[in-house]
Amino acid sequence: MISPTPTPPPRERPARPTEDDIRRFVVRFYEVVRADPELGPIFERRISGSWDEHLDRMVDFWSSILLSSGRYAGNPLEKHRAVPEIESRHYDRWLELFESVLASELDESLARDVLGRAHRMRLVLDR
Repeated sequence: MISPTPTPPPRERPARPTEDDIRRFVVRFYEVVRADPELGPIFERRISGSWDEHLDRMVDFWSSILLSSGRYAGNPLEKHRAVPEIESRHYDRWLELFESVLASELDESLARDVLGRAHRMRLVLDR
């Protein structure tokens, strides 16, 4: 007699961050960026006086990426290309700081997912 093939358990969807998680890691990340001797001056020249708006825009961006909220409307590629002093090494430094912040602000599986998306974005932005 052939026994029926057991039905595998349903696959769980990977956990997703909450809006609070996103706001927390975005705010913390830009605190770190502003203090960084390599990236801080670049951001300060572009964003000085508009940090609150920038943080809100970045929360909307990551919410759109991670939660499909659709709140972000913009062209990140165009924005980054408009900053002539950005070089490949700056994207590497950005990822290094981002990874550190994610590791401290999100559980490991969420941090890994967000970082993977950031790595893919880095490739697009640095073409």
